[in-house]
Amino acid sequence: MELNLRYDMNSPPFGAPHPALYRAAIEQAAWADRQGFDQVFLAEHHGAEHGYCPSSMVLAGAVFGATKDILVHLSALVVTLHDPLRLAEDLAVLDNISNGRIVFTAGMGYRPHEFEMFGRDITKRLSIMNNTMETLAKAWTGEPFEYDGRTVRVTPKPVRPGGPKVYMGGSTDKSAIRAAKAGYQYFPGHPDLFEIYKAEREKAGFPPPEQLLKPGPSFLYVSDDPDRDWPLLAPHIAYATNTYAEWAKERGTGETRYAEATSLDALRAMPNIKVVTPDECYALIKGLGPDSQVTFHALLGGLDPELSWKSLRLFGEKVHPRLVADGLVRAPRG
Repeated sequence: MELNLRYDMNSPPFGAPHPALYRAAIEQAAWADRQGFDQVFLAEHHGAEHGYCPSSMVLAGAVFGATKDILVHLSALVVTLHDPLRLAEDLAVLDNISNGRIVFTAGMGYRPHEFEMFGRDITKRLSIMNNTMETLAKAWTGEPFEYDGRTVRVTPKPVRPGGPKVYMGGSTDKSAIRAAKAGYQYFPGHPDLFEIYKAEREKAGFPPPEQLLKPGPSFLYVSDDPDRDWPLLAPHIAYATNTYAEWAKERGTGETRYAEATSLDALRAMPNIKVVTPDECYALIKGLGPDSQVTFHALLGGLDPELSWKSLRLFGEKVHPRLVADGLVRAPRG
């Protein structure tokens, strides 16, 4: 079973200030590293009204400086909005800084204003993405290659042969098919897409993919008094889930795990939002079983870092040791 953290740093006016959120994310990643967590997921969007993280690679560098073993997974890294050569350089440096702990899910992007912001044609995003992925593969050999009619070279070489581990992301049937035909591992926006991906990958003659881990809740919070904490958490959860649901409309197609919510009761009824006691959390996670993935979106919606820390520490004290004893997760490092 995987234990992960996730951050997007999006914070409404009533949320915590960004300096506090970034500092908390780095400190929580260090805590998770000591606890034996597997990955820190960092998201990326640009020009968002409330400060969604636009530079996940910079944040990844800060996380690597505070950790020793945990992976950082850029999910998704919107590769169509980055210069391919500079992207290859930045990721190669992160791979060296972390000694091979950088992973990314390549996203095509779907928000029109982001493409306008960077002067990119959104109707050409597929060709831009294909060109970028081809450039990364050539760049990470460390050898000279032809690019736009000139000879270029990207150094240093990544620690991993061939470069950082790459997943293809997406929230549509077409994304699943593209990833399968190109032989990439796939990180779907919705689990149902993985079945399409597996079938198409087999048709293309590739070996079976990595197993898709069963996802836990989109938001999981451990509390010694859920009824007390729900009113404190609800505005932040509602802001985040409503924002993601609204942005999803810009795709035109595809599914996400987020839906709009207009009341506390509506939030509490969502199956992927859980505010639970330590005993309930243990039962929930144990019920997921092996081959599953539990991710704490610890600062969702600009959540007060102190309120966030209460949940993580309670999990670390009351839940994590029981999961270690059951052999479901790793013991704390050191």
